[in-house]
Amino acid sequence: AGPTKELVVNAKRVKVKIPKGVADGTKVRVKGKGAPGVDGGPPGDLIVKVRVGSHPIFGRKGKRDLTIDVPITYTEAALGAAISIPTLNGSSKIKIPAGTQGGTTMKLSGKGVETAKGTGNLLVTLHIAVPTSISDEERDALDALRRAEDGWNPRAHLGV
Repeated sequence: AGPTKELVVNAKRVKVKIPKGVADGTKVRVKGKGAPGVDGGPPGDLIVKVRVGSHPIFGRKGKRDLTIDVPITYTEAALGAAISIPTLNGSSKIKIPAGTQGGTTMKLSGKGVETAKGTGNLLVTLHIAVPTSISDEERDALDALRRAEDGWNPRAHLGV
């Protein structure tokens, strides 16, 4: 079960149980806590529309999957690496294969939102971060790499 929230409706306090992992816009019914019934009949049900706030790190895809954009270095993408990724419950390591391209999405199974129907996945989209300033030593190393790449054109398939 998820959290219980207390609302004030018509000057009365009403406790609402929010289902675990609820999605934005979900409607939760609270039996017998709505408007008074006609001609002294029983009150109707209160319908509460849940608003889920945004998260500073994670996005949501569907009902159970979470998304995250993770920057990696050029060398991590080219040579491969094991890096830590934040999750809802701490952190997990993922292995980045050598030759990984920017925009690649990897899946961490069972690291998404937990609901009554199961736990979703964390979809990790990798982006290659390029430094805005580099040292002289780094510039020399990159110049050496550029010379070693002589003849390789990643845009050749575009006809340029």
